[in-house]
Amino acid sequence: MKIVAFERNLQGTGASRRLRNAGKTPAIVYGADSQPQLIELDHNVIFHALKKEAFHSSILELEIGSTSQPVLLRDVQYHPFKPLVLHVDFQRIDASKKLHKKVPLHFLNQDISKAVKLDGAILSHVMNELEVTCLPANLPEFIELDLADMGVGQSLHAKDVKLPEGVELMQYLEQENPVIVSATIPAAASAAENASAVEGGEAPAAS
Repeated sequence: MKIVAFERNLQGTGASRRLRNAGKTPAIVYGADSQPQLIELDHNVIFHALKKEAFHSSILELEIGSTSQPVLLRDVQYHPFKPLVLHVDFQRIDASKKLHKKVPLHFLNQDISKAVKLDGAILSHVMNELEVTCLPANLPEFIELDLADMGVGQSLHAKDVKLPEGVELMQYLEQENPVIVSATIPAAASAAENASAVEGGEAPAAS
C-alpha cells in the first residue's frame, strides 16, 4: 500500500493547527539510523486509509517527493470526539533487521465448529491479534485460525497457532502462552440444562 506525503518544515502547536485547518495531518517518519523527518499528509486520504486493516499491519510504501521508502505505521493520535486524525508516526524499515508487529487474527469456520454446531457453545475471542517478530519480507498481513475442529471446553493458545515460515511469537507470548479463543456453554443454557436434569430425575424415597 502506498501513501503520499509532503515535507514539512514548521512544527509546533500553531503550525499543526494551521495544517489541520488546511485539510492536512502532521506526521513524522523515523528509524533505520536516519534522522526523523517531519511530513504532512492529506487528511481525507489518511483518514480512509486508517479504516483498512491492512494499513495497520502491512509494510507501506511512503512516497515523499521523488523518493519512496518502506515503513510501518507505529502510532496514530485521534481527536477525542471529532472524526479527525491529529498526528501519525511511521517507522522506516531495514530489510535486514527483524521487526516486531501486531498482526490481526482471522477466525475461520466459527459457525460450523464442533463446539457451536454440536453443543451450542459460544466461541469467546480473548485476543484478536498476535505480536510477532520476523524480517520485513516475511511479515504476514494477517494470520488465519481454522476453528472447525474446536470442541466444547477447549481453548486455543498462542503456541497452538501455526505461524507462516520465518515468523515467530514474541518471547513474552512464548512464555505466557495466553488463551486466544475458548469454547464454552453459555451460563444460562448450562443452568437450564441442570434444572431440566433435576426435574427429570426421581425424587429420593421417603424413610
